Amino acid sequence: MTILDHWVNGATFSGESSRTAPVYNPATGETTKEVRLATTTDVEAAVAAASAAYPAWSTASWAKRQQVLFAFREILNARREEVAAILTNEHGKVTADALGEIARGLEVVEFATAMPHLAKGEYTENASTGVDVYSVRQPLGVVGIISPFNFPAMVPLWFFPIALAAGNAVVLKPSEKDPSAAVKLAELLQEAGLPDGVFNVVHGDKEAVDAILDHPDIASISFVGSTPIAKYVYERGTATGKRVQALGGAKNHMLVLPDADLDLVADSAVNAGFGSAGERCMAISVVVAVEPVADELIAKIAERMAGLKVGDGTRSCDMGPLITREHRDKVAGYLDTAEKDGVEIVVDGRGIEVDGDANGFWLGPTLLDKVPTSSAVYQDEIFGPVLSVVRVATYEEGLALINGSRYGNGTAIFTNDGGAARRFQREVTVGMVGINVPIPVPVGYYSFGGWKDSLFGDTKAYGPDAVHFFTRQKAITQRWLDPSHGGVDLGFPRNG
Repeated sequence: MTILDHWVNGATFSGESSRTAPVYNPATGETTKEVRLATTTDVEAAVAAASAAYPAWSTASWAKRQQVLFAFREILNARREEVAAILTNEHGKVTADALGEIARGLEVVEFATAMPHLAKGEYTENASTGVDVYSVRQPLGVVGIISPFNFPAMVPLWFFPIALAAGNAVVLKPSEKDPSAAVKLAELLQEAGLPDGVFNVVHGDKEAVDAILDHPDIASISFVGSTPIAKYVYERGTATGKRVQALGGAKNHMLVLPDADLDLVADSAVNAGFGSAGERCMAISVVVAVEPVADELIAKIAERMAGLKVGDGTRSCDMGPLITREHRDKVAGYLDTAEKDGVEIVVDGRGIEVDGDANGFWLGPTLLDKVPTSSAVYQDEIFGPVLSVVRVATYEEGLALINGSRYGNGTAIFTNDGGAARRFQREVTVGMVGINVPIPVPVGYYSFGGWKDSLFGDTKAYGPDAVHFFTRQKAITQRWLDPSHGGVDLGFPRNG
């Protein structure tokens, strides 16, 4: 069995650990390789390599760092199908979805190539007589990135291009469930001319995560994952003096007003609910239907679901498997809960016919109606292809439902009433809002992140927030004295 090693100082690195974890092809259930799980000592080796490479990289010219990122952008774009195949084989998402993931990651690379402009400081001449004040933005040092299984390429690409452009060195710990894309990205960075040691990959589980969180030479942590782990990462990372941006879970609602185009709503609900098998933090998992539209809307959604083809992502399919057998079983268990809670299962994804190996981790698209808000089906982030419908009588009731959620990642409203849409975007307590757009992930030059238990820390991912997160400002006050200076004066300095 092939063992996937770490990537440290520009080469594969086995480290001292003998522990490994299986990596599956979710469409077949087969173990395709083992991934090595880092010890604390292995993490220390990666941080040491990054620390050694940091001084030269951080003092390299902006032009030099830009050249590497421009080259990386071209190489990744040219090799996107190769990377997409890795995503499909280890995550299970269909090829089109995998290519879309890379395209959204490339947006951030392109944004990062403008770093010399984005990180410019300010200058004030003669702030006081003969005194000038200016600011510069400088890199942090070695930064840590801990990324989730659902976007093995895109989420690392949210962070490391900007971190590298700013002059930092990086230690990335990808999910051990689908780790190969991270190593491929490291190889492409090397091909683009990135010096050895500036970008390192360590695989692992909680031991590796804790080692990164605790390491005194790591200046910041960027994390995406479930809310309980995000909170843990934030609290443990900040306790050791690190900057932390920890993006957590979600329960995203789509509010449908009676005047909405129900065909557009049905298409959007299916796309946003079942793309990537629902394993997206921005997936729509709850449709909040303002009566009297629920019956008609449910019929339209069910009609479209009947045409979905579930199967191996390498074939012509709409939706692939879930990431592991354990996760598939956990998501399917919510359907048992739904039955106990009196939920109407309109479309049941259990036992679906698939275009793929029977041993794959399959669960078909599922549609639930009349879901009580007291049910775990409504309360929990299921992270699978389960779409719930909650019926409400008014806009106000729907808004209160959304604002009452512990999560505040993404939401959407579907309506043809501009006044209602404007009111919603102002009143809803959610960080990313779509108006007739089901998955409102901002483009690369804005920033991504939610509110409430969907984000710990006050800095979002990529965009302008990331420029500030991966740099720190230094303000300089300078005066060049001429021969006629006034001599010693022990009074408190004043502006004059």
